[in-house]
Formats: sequence, C-alpha cells, structure tokens
Amino acid sequence: MCIPNLSAMARPTIGHLDPAFVGMMNETKEGLKTIFKTENELTMPVSAPGSAGMETCFANLVEPGDKVVVCINGVFGMRMQENITRFGGVAVVVEDDWGTAVSLDKVEQTLKDNADAKILAFVHAETSTGARSDAKALCKIAHDNDCITIVDAVTSLGGCELRVDEWEIDAIYSGTQKCLSAMPGISPVSFNERALTKVKNRKKPVTSWFLDLNLVMGYWGDGAQRTYHHTAPVNTLYGLHESLVMMLEEGLENSWTRHQKNHELLKEGLEAMGIHFLVNEADRLPQLNSVFIPEGADDAKVRATLLNDYNLEIGAGLGAYAGKVWRIGLMGHSSRKENITLCLAALKDTLGK
Repeated sequence: MCIPNLSAMARPTIGHLDPAFVGMMNETKEGLKTIFKTENELTMPVSAPGSAGMETCFANLVEPGDKVVVCINGVFGMRMQENITRFGGVAVVVEDDWGTAVSLDKVEQTLKDNADAKILAFVHAETSTGARSDAKALCKIAHDNDCITIVDAVTSLGGCELRVDEWEIDAIYSGTQKCLSAMPGISPVSFNERALTKVKNRKKPVTSWFLDLNLVMGYWGDGAQRTYHHTAPVNTLYGLHESLVMMLEEGLENSWTRHQKNHELLKEGLEAMGIHFLVNEADRLPQLNSVFIPEGADDAKVRATLLNDYNLEIGAGLGAYAGKVWRIGLMGHSSRKENITLCLAALKDTLGK
C-alpha cells in the first residue's frame, strides 16, 4: 500500500447509499472492468476477502450433484475442491506436481472421460508456488467440452497478462491486497452471460444469502438506483477506488511490464547468490517468486532476521513446500527497483552470518 491509498481510506465515512458513494461504486466497477479486460456487467467487488470471492463463484454456480473438474497444483486448487464438496458438487480432480502448470492434456482427457461435467475450475496464478497456468487454453478446452470455467486470479490480476473477454473466462475472482496494493478485505469478481445464465436457471436457491448474486446485483447493478443488500465497507472501497485510479494512470500493460522487469532483476541477483527457483521460467509468475532455501540456512531464523532487522517480509513455503522454499512477492506498489535492491542486499548479508 502507498500514501495515496491510505489517505483515500482516511476520508470521512458516508452512507453506503449516499449519491456520492453510488457514483464512486460506478467508477469502481468500470475500473475493475478495465483491469479484468472485460465488458461483463456483473463485475464488482465482493465485500469480503479473496476467499469470499472464491465462495461467490462456487456458491452461485455449483448445484448439488454437479460434476466439477478441478485442477490441483497447489494449496488453492485444494481449496477449490473443498468448496465444490461443501456446495454438494462432485469433484473430479486433475492433479499436477506443485510448482508446475496445469497439464492441458490431462484436463482434456479428463473432460472427455467425464462428458457430464458442467464446470472446469483452476487457478491461474498459484500463490503457494508461483506457477502460472495457461488460462486461455484451459478455457478453450472447457468450452469445447461444454463446460463453463471458474478461475482464481487472486495473485495475477494487475501483475501479469489476464484477458477475461478475449480468453472467454466465464467466472473469475481476485483479491485486492496483491497486485492492486489495496487493503485486504475486498474480492473483485466478474461473471459473463454464460455464467449468469447458469446462476439464474438454478434448480435450488443459492445456499448463501450474503453471496447470492441474484440479490447482490440489486446493490451493485447498473445505473444510479440501488437496492439495499448489505452495508458495504465504505472506507475500504475508497482505498480500492484509489488503487484502480493509480493503476489506470500507470497503464495496465505498463504494470504487467514493470512486474516482469522487476522479476528479471530479482532473478539475476538471486541466481548470482546460487539461489534457485522452484518453477521453470516458462511457467513462472513475475510477481510471486518461489525459491529453494539454500542448504544450511535456517528458514524461520532468516525470515525473522529480515523482518526484524530490515523491515522486510518474505513468505514461508506452504503445504508440500513448507520449510523448503521462500516465496518472495513483487506485487503492486512494492514491485520497485529499490525494494529488490534492499531484498538482495539483506538476503546476502543475512545468509552470510
């Protein structure tokens, strides 16, 4: 986060149906449509963190008995599977090694073997490993097999190429605290007409009242007229609005380029220290860098030293890679050359002790 974003959140709180706030809601929707690269009318921020964006997609699109093919190549694919089960769906798992992209061939074969599947769910940018899967190709395979898609873009939105309409993504969710550099607690989502048709034609009501898009869209719908559904987090949305303004001032493609260039700078410095990446270069996210912990280094001690002595936080490994990798984020406003210089110098100093 940065000063303009924090300053925006410090503005006086107004009513969540105040005309001025409604105007800002419209601007926020348009900003999200721009960075998602979509014209989807149902594009909005869910008033809860990225996990609620995930639940919004599954709660609205999965009905009891629906067969859903879910791709697991890290922690967050596993969470998708959990959602499918909780909403009464039947999960058919396509599993790939952690740190690799989702296998297109495996997905295609699984969909052919499960012709009654209704949904393909996958993570575009796996936060637990830093692997990026081919969302465009996966969506085409899904549609060729009469499935709609649910895509996790929590880490990818704003930090690398993502084109919702061009890639024909049906339902997608993200988070605000990653490459948007906004306060945690908001989850942008977008549904196209194909996904909305499934929502509107459900046999049973959405089990979550709070996340039922048939109701929420009365509040986040088009135009100035709004129907009360819940009290939106006004000041947090001020911050998101400011983050969108800043990203659009920079230019979305410029943001993608900045993240890639800074990844390459970090990569050069880490490899010079003999530190190796988990994910092969072709499938690697520029904004989430998973690297193997050097032999002899104390994982927890190194991270604590970086935090306490340099005010620098790097993430621990998750799941199968807990204690084996560090996850170095270069996201949003923090993806700056000076931060990379600090990170490399601090790591070199700490590992040399």
